[in-house]
Amino acid sequence: MTESFRRSGDYDHPYQGAQQHASSPVNPEWPPPPAHRPTVQDGPGGPGGPTALLAEPVAQAPEAPMPPKSRRRSRGPVGLIAAVAIVAAAIGGGTAYGIQQLTGNDTVASAGSADTNVVPASQKGTVSGVAKAVSPSIVEIKAASNAGSSTGSGVIITGDGEIVTNNHVISGASQIKVTTSDGKSYSAEVVGTDSKKDLALIKLKDASGLKAASLGDSDAVQVGDQVVAIGSPEGLTGTVTSGIVSALDRDVTVSTDEGQQQPDGGWPFEFDGRQFNGDPGSDTTTYKALQTDASLNPGNSGGALIDMNGNVIGINSAMYSAAGASSGDAGSVGLGFAIPIDTVKSDLATLRSGSQT
Repeated sequence: MTESFRRSGDYDHPYQGAQQHASSPVNPEWPPPPAHRPTVQDGPGGPGGPTALLAEPVAQAPEAPMPPKSRRRSRGPVGLIAAVAIVAAAIGGGTAYGIQQLTGNDTVASAGSADTNVVPASQKGTVSGVAKAVSPSIVEIKAASNAGSSTGSGVIITGDGEIVTNNHVISGASQIKVTTSDGKSYSAEVVGTDSKKDLALIKLKDASGLKAASLGDSDAVQVGDQVVAIGSPEGLTGTVTSGIVSALDRDVTVSTDEGQQQPDGGWPFEFDGRQFNGDPGSDTTTYKALQTDASLNPGNSGGALIDMNGNVIGINSAMYSAAGASSGDAGSVGLGFAIPIDTVKSDLATLRSGSQT
């Protein structure tokens, strides 16, 4: 019996009320303290004259007009606090999405906090809510190369079509076709690759108005956190599975040589000192991965691992298959691995520079 461990995407896609008037009824000098209250005769204007409203020490000060009867009462602190709370809630709950809308969807929607909610409040914490909110940001990738065809997944990070995926999904590709969740098809070109991290950035041609995913904070992830995976296993676009984060910082070693691609689509790599899908060769790299029991199958590579607020926390990259299964028949047994999203964010500048490593 042998064990097979393969990549999940192996080849087979006028200002009012802000301040109170100094002579308003709430002024601490109104009414004046009894010991200093002048008689009505003290006022040059007779009973009720303006000077009668002032304490003796400042009786010679210029007369201050009474506030007009028609002046609206100023808002109290409660109103101001409520207004601030509403604005804060709007900012905190939709910073990433709001920025991409205001800028025409052409910037990376980065949450910067694990508390950012992409999922509507009524569906918070549900798999269906996450799926509905994030699915429009996940695509299917079909890449053609000399070794055959590859189906994997990708994550939209800008509204004009920048997509993050695994390097092994598009390695050596001469043609790349991308299908979005609404069924639209685009041609894509490689912008940059980083085989040392098994990451790649591709760009759709003539795309606009796409929904960018919110990139979360993988450093805040804890073992036991619920997660959702979205991708295109076996070409089944938009497949949603769920599970938990099983472990952190798992060492996954992969080949960085596209020549190591196996005829059946296997991408060689090592885990726990063992080789899977062939010999990775001497040119390898090791990255720290998130482990999940969310079901991952061939075609999930490059897709998203998402927290229950709808933030992408990882890029699915590899899966462990049952003992004795051939690469083509491999299926998920609840041991999947994802590249932490913080690794992706730190690598974006390199990828956008056009680096091909």
